[in-house]
Amino acid sequence: MSLSATKKEWSELYVFFSLLARGEVESGKGNNTLEEAVFIPVSMIRREEHNGPRSYYVEEESIHITGENYDKRFSREDFDYTAGLILRTIRKGESEEVEAPWELEAFLDALEIYDIAAVTNDRTDFYVAFYHPSTPLTGFYVHSRIGKMFPLLDGGRAANIKFELSGVKFAVPTVDKVNALKEPFEVTDRLNLIERLGGILKYADVADKVFRCNLQMIDLHFPRILAEMARMMHLEGITRIDELTERIKEMNPLKIKDELIHKHSYYEYKMRQFLLVTALGMRPAKIFNGTDSPVAGFFVVGGDGKIICYQKNDKENFEEFLYHNTRLERGDTGKDKYGYLERENKVWYFKLNIKVGIIKR
Repeated sequence: MSLSATKKEWSELYVFFSLLARGEVESGKGNNTLEEAVFIPVSMIRREEHNGPRSYYVEEESIHITGENYDKRFSREDFDYTAGLILRTIRKGESEEVEAPWELEAFLDALEIYDIAAVTNDRTDFYVAFYHPSTPLTGFYVHSRIGKMFPLLDGGRAANIKFELSGVKFAVPTVDKVNALKEPFEVTDRLNLIERLGGILKYADVADKVFRCNLQMIDLHFPRILAEMARMMHLEGITRIDELTERIKEMNPLKIKDELIHKHSYYEYKMRQFLLVTALGMRPAKIFNGTDSPVAGFFVVGGDGKIICYQKNDKENFEEFLYHNTRLERGDTGKDKYGYLERENKVWYFKLNIKVGIIKR
């Protein structure tokens, strides 16, 4: 039986092998593509294997691999050839699940790598030491634009925001009529129908108290900003974070002074803060207290196989990339339980879901 894995899993292995083969990675430049490329030396990578952690040291012509009862060397050329083989394989794969050619299987067997994706509990894919093996290790996650993109923040029910229905009282048959609207644009159609019937949806709260507190760590009023962005995504079809933020500046839902909006860039600043903590591990249902996460950056793989490194040590470029390369996404209404009128304590509420992903381009 052939070895198969998803394009996301193969992409993780592609990045791992490429870094070892090249011994360097290009540092991200935010949104300024005119700047000259800067490369960071990669000295060692630590990855979890089936029998525990292994360290992969980049030497002049070889990779020295050490671990428990393991000490071997392989040519960097072998890693380079295999990385190219992985890239060609996943780029030509028509489905998300891709089978490995026999050459790739043979190299993995020689390395005694039995897990395509490293099994970790801290959301990292592997740890990297830049410049010198003794430098502090940095935990990284791989985002691949080859195949299905995995979200920065995968909403789920914990990431729902509640709007209270006011303006007019809806009878149960009216509510049923609203909720009966079906795909493909049921959420947008329901929002529009509520408005046509005289209903007004006002921001009420974040459905999950943990997610509410996580968002309030950024700003006590940040949940309302996010709620209005989610509403605009459905009503106006705007998904990109930078474009939604521009609309928020026009709307000014917090009614703050123009000086704070334009001179101090209040809304952009808050959104950049949110994106950064989300990229580094903040989750809706897990308490966030501002402490560092094991994930300190990520590698982005382009459709052409180019690998770019973003890390919190280069905060300005990391935030710039996130701000201009992320979007709000529509989650599954059935699974995430949002997008319809429901009653709580004799009050009708309409929930919208927050899901953030990297733009695939």
